[in-house]
Amino acid sequence: MITIEALGVSEGLVKAKAFVLREPDLSVTKQKVEDVAAEQARVDAAIQTAKQQIEGILEEAGQTLGDEAEIFEAHLMMIEDQDFIDGMKDIIAGEGVCAEYACKVNCDNFQEMFRAMDDEYMQARAADIGDISMRVLKVLKGVSDNPIDTIVEPCIIVANDLTPSDTAKVGTKPVMGFITQIGGRTSHSAIMARSMGLPAAAGAGEQARIIENGDFILLDGCTGEIIVNPAKEDEDEFDRKKAKFDEQRRMLETYRNQKGATSDGHRIIIEGNIGTPADAVRVDEMGGEGVGLFRSEFLFMDRPDLPAEDEQFEAYKQAAETMTDRPVIIRTLDIGGDKEVPALALEKEQNPFLGYRAIRICLDREELFLTQLRALLRASAFGDIRIMFPMISSLEEVLDAKAMVEKAKEQLRAEGKDFNNDIKIGIMIEIPVAAVCADILAKEVDFFSIGTNDLIQYSCAVDRINDKISSLYRPLHPGVLRLIKMAADAAKANGIECGVCGEMAGSRGMASVLCGLGVTNLSMSASSILAAKSDLAHHTYEECVTLANSLLGGVSATENESNMG
Repeated sequence: MITIEALGVSEGLVKAKAFVLREPDLSVTKQKVEDVAAEQARVDAAIQTAKQQIEGILEEAGQTLGDEAEIFEAHLMMIEDQDFIDGMKDIIAGEGVCAEYACKVNCDNFQEMFRAMDDEYMQARAADIGDISMRVLKVLKGVSDNPIDTIVEPCIIVANDLTPSDTAKVGTKPVMGFITQIGGRTSHSAIMARSMGLPAAAGAGEQARIIENGDFILLDGCTGEIIVNPAKEDEDEFDRKKAKFDEQRRMLETYRNQKGATSDGHRIIIEGNIGTPADAVRVDEMGGEGVGLFRSEFLFMDRPDLPAEDEQFEAYKQAAETMTDRPVIIRTLDIGGDKEVPALALEKEQNPFLGYRAIRICLDREELFLTQLRALLRASAFGDIRIMFPMISSLEEVLDAKAMVEKAKEQLRAEGKDFNNDIKIGIMIEIPVAAVCADILAKEVDFFSIGTNDLIQYSCAVDRINDKISSLYRPLHPGVLRLIKMAADAAKANGIECGVCGEMAGSRGMASVLCGLGVTNLSMSASSILAAKSDLAHHTYEECVTLANSLLGGVSATENESNMG
């Protein structure tokens, strides 16, 4: 038996066999070969296998993804392109090297050619070349396209980390939970785990490498404790803990159809965070009063092309229709930092979290922004869609973004397309200066939503995905609480709503604290909705205010954490 202490990032207790995802070795070395013809034949065979894989994906995508399937049609055309194939064969013949090396060099050559073109669309095709070349390289090295596709029985995934596309696949497989070596509560894999209601632990570190395929695992997503190949008495104790946890969850069911409110009736709207339209179904099932954050960037990530207007429109429309007349707040493209969009081929930056990201990219790339705004506006004809701009740091950004919305409206009017002309527009308060200047910004928008993940990161100067300094990431830091209070007070003074959509909203015991700070809406992972309603229902509004004031007066995060128990 081995015990690993990690960070519990998604509550729940589960036991199952391990399914270990190891990073495939795709490194390439320049190896000389004697039989050039044999290496060229390997290229032909790999091309055929990769082509069959794409055809299989295309068939499946055509049934489930609609217009999105066009990406795979493009990939099929590229992989059949004779220049692409001959490029690899010529390198093999000219340098007498192995097929793997020729594949990499050929990829680099074609990507360089596309990136040098003036046309932005053609520049984006460099990512397509990278995708199909990686597929061919995997075939040449005998690496499975995606091991998650092979899962057929209940398991707990163990990986270094999971990408959004990995977690999307997880949702279609009998996966009971997962463990990652890196990350924390605000990592994408943790957020997706909570959205899907799967127990998860993160930050297991190098210890996780001792876990082998088939090992029997006990995973406590509440505490982060992982027991590998447990003794019988440990499994029995785990079963007792699980039974107690499950009973507590059943007791929370009484809040499913209740509105968020304190025991004396002070209303707090409890909403859910989603990354895909399908996630809205779970928010609805858990009694969410709307969607407080639709992370639209998940439509753009882990794919070599950009989603077209119609594809985005269908996704936003689906979420709106799922929530019927309840609000769906959709955050415009928030990429950069730790979120990459291959199709944009953004340059690597020394300080990506402080760099070219989010609203800065959208305002700089007008067509990209207009396409999304048009899709959002069109979807607003089918429900209470609201638009939210991320990473706002100045009044000028707000005004420029609103001007783009008006431009999109003018285009749609000219085309005779329906939309809600009075669509509500809000901004995220996640940069400290936005909180300090909230009184100015509140006059230009219909609502605030405080993104506590980044607000804590920026105000405490702590990289939230850096395991070495994770102990410095303190939601209850008095300075953080004061910034939240400033934004909430400015919103109230200007008659607009002020929500919190960061992970702090769904953290245990935080609903009553944020209520006391003056927040009017809380948006969180679907799995946290019932607990947040319960927290509020067990406090009067006066008790919430008293608690919040005591924390505002705290001298340190340590003191506040101690007072919260």
